Amino acid sequence: MSLSEKDKREARELAASLKGPVSQKFVESGEKERLKELLRARLVESGWRDDMIALCKTKIEQRGVDNVTVEWLVGQLTPQGRASVPASVKADLLVRIRKFLAANMSNLPQSAKDK
Repeated sequence: MSLSEKDKREARELAASLKGPVSQKFVESGEKERLKELLRARLVESGWRDDMIALCKTKIEQRGVDNVTVEWLVGQLTPQGRASVPASVKADLLVRIRKFLAANMSNLPQSAKDK
């Protein structure tokens, strides 16, 4: 079953109206910080961080340290870094975020739910 364009638009509008309150709850509860720490730990455990450090060094050596800016380096590393996050890490974070949302949707301000 396919959603109509109207249904898709309404879903986008609902998501946009909930984004602020959900994000605020995510921060206020401390869950955002807990997940960031978990992500850091899992990326170190998986070797992703070491891989990114090695890639960074390679890019600097190839271009020359005097020809590298932080902005350039971030632009070079970001796509590969995002693509190389282990699927298990992504899946774990997604499960935890979904659990948080399921547990906290009933605690949102009524004005956010009415939209």
